[in-house]
Amino acid sequence: MSELKVPTMTELAAAGETPEVLFWVGCAGSFDDRYKKVTIAFVKILNKVGVKFAVLGTEEGCTGDPARRAGNEFLFQMQAMANIQVLDMYGIKKIVTACPHCFNTLKNEYPALGGSYEVIHHSEFLQQLINEGKVKIEGGGTFKGRKITFHDSCYLGRANGVYEAPRAVLEALDADLVEMKRSKAKGLCCGAGGSQMFKEPEKGKKDVNIERIEEALGTGADTIAVGCPFCMVMMSDGVKNKEKEDSVKVFDLAELVAQAEGL
Repeated sequence: MSELKVPTMTELAAAGETPEVLFWVGCAGSFDDRYKKVTIAFVKILNKVGVKFAVLGTEEGCTGDPARRAGNEFLFQMQAMANIQVLDMYGIKKIVTACPHCFNTLKNEYPALGGSYEVIHHSEFLQQLINEGKVKIEGGGTFKGRKITFHDSCYLGRANGVYEAPRAVLEALDADLVEMKRSKAKGLCCGAGGSQMFKEPEKGKKDVNIERIEEALGTGADTIAVGCPFCMVMMSDGVKNKEKEDSVKVFDLAELVAQAEGL
């Protein structure tokens, strides 16, 4: 990432500058090899359009979402308060993240602990950039006319009602957006939100991600778009299970926009 400009809040604060937005990278975007590519793609877009942003770097801790979902409320509050202290120290007002789990926790659960910020998912931010003409995909780019289906993340969709932004981004690619039988509010969870990526399926039951990938493949799409690191894992594993890696690809929205932009 040496060719990318990724300023940290420490650097900006030392220069007496304030970013337009803080990019909350998240654990997956920082450590998961597959999702690091999404982080890089999003940064490339931010660099190209000239958005003044910063990351916390080593000062960013886990939001505490996994701890709270696992029932460890004490650990969640410890992690949340540590993050709130850092965010408030820098006077952060606006946060963008590519992880719906981080998005939901920062937006809806931190306020109860005193951390109140404007938090937006990267699909919404990309839609804004497209609407403002900052991201211009000439002729639809490399995805013009290709069939793409979008898998709704539970924490982005049902938990926060964000359905149209991801689809608006895909439509800007001039792609043929085909919906799965169960989509939007009726979308089927890939299983990661229910911890299925950490355990074996119940005896006699089909893996939920396999059931979901069958719906995606049933649309005839050659590209499955996601907006969540955990959905990325489950959908990619489903494609591998069906031995479709050569013909069907799973990409995050930021990757699709970056590719269309030639980044």
